[in-house]
Amino acid sequence: MSPNIIREFWCLIEATQTNILLELDDASLVRWLVQQFARRSMVNSHEVQDLDQYISVRIPLIRDIAQDRQFQYQ
Repeated sequence: MSPNIIREFWCLIEATQTNILLELDDASLVRWLVQQFARRSMVNSHEVQDLDQYISVRIPLIRDIAQDRQFQYQ
């Protein structure tokens, strides 16, 4: 994946409501993030597959970031 795609993906994570990141199960969260990313950016099918794998491996990190954000706003 290109650095631009990775950067755009993490911007999407920052813009996503924490309840979505924390409440969806892993498979649903991966699907939802891929769909949201594909709507925002022009990606081909190969990049979508790469993004799916990239997200799947980083679900624990994504949830940790969301939990940290949630605690900051309480």
